[in-house]
This record gives sequence, C-alpha cells and structure tokens, in this order.
Amino acid sequence: MNLFNQPLTIPATASKMDGCYRDRLKLNMLVEVVTKRDQKTGKLTRGRIRWMLTSKDYHSRGIKVMLDDRIVGRVQRIVTEEELPIHDETA
Repeated sequence: MNLFNQPLTIPATASKMDGCYRDRLKLNMLVEVVTKRDQKTGKLTRGRIRWMLTSKDYHSRGIKVMLDDRIVGRVQRIVTEEELPIHDETA
C-alpha cells in the first residue's frame, strides 16, 4: 500500500514496446494488460491471449486483446519465462 491506501502497481518495463506491435504477439502468449477500468491506476492483469482485437500493426498504447478469461485490455508487457515460478514435481 502507498500513502493513499491504494495497491501498488507493477510499472511497465522496457518490454512495453513489444505490446505495441501486433507481430510480436501470438495467441496463447502470456501477457500483462491494462483494462479500461484500470487505466488511471495502471493496475496490470496477467493472462493468455485468446483473441487480438486491434487490426492495425501498431498501436501507441498497446494492442487490444481478449484474454482466456474474457478480460479485454491493452498489452503493456509480455511475460518472459524467467518471470514464471518454477514448479518442483518432486515436492
């Protein structure tokens, strides 16, 4: 929490530009999007791309997608393999 009792948000990183180009996104890719409702706070929602809704090759605020759970938002960043938790099958 910050001074205004708002949840802290994850800042967009250098990979944000990847979310602006349609050719860098693939169906079922894990991404973080910002929904229309969360634009003011910058809260990111993580999910897998189900459909790409933006038809243009480039959009300055991010390509609009629908995630598997039907959430619609603009891609802010692509989640890399290094960011995913490691699951130990032996535990």
